[in-house]
Amino acid sequence: MSAVPSDAKRLRLIKLIHVARRELGMEDEVFRLMLTHMESLGGATSCSALSVDNLLRVVEQLKQRGFKPRAGARRTRPLADDAQSRRIRSLWLTLHGLGAVRDSSEAALARYVMGTTRVAALQWLSTSQASQVIEQLKQWQRRVEPPQEGV
Repeated sequence: MSAVPSDAKRLRLIKLIHVARRELGMEDEVFRLMLTHMESLGGATSCSALSVDNLLRVVEQLKQRGFKPRAGARRTRPLADDAQSRRIRSLWLTLHGLGAVRDSSEAALARYVMGTTRVAALQWLSTSQASQVIEQLKQWQRRVEPPQEGV
């Protein structure tokens, strides 16, 4: 059994086919004609009528016509690199080192920031919001840090 549910895989394949059509400059009529001439599809003229296996056949046909799918074309937001964001990230990693934070990833930090400020990314924090996050992380660090001897 595949790790991806067939509905999600099916939708992904349909999107890929539409990208291929656009990149190949294939008009709707030409695409439908290609589908009807593919023997294994049983005369279907639309992606919505096709199974996952048949959608894979269509993708292969488009590859034969010159389509080259790009792997890893997902866009990622660049990391915030201002002083406050670097300080937030440093505190987050310190908390991870202390065992207070299980997931040290940027996505986990973004979820934490979203929960405390209702802002989805460090880049979008105002100066006062970033200061608030820094203070909360410092307080958290003080609570979980082992007491220092001789102080």
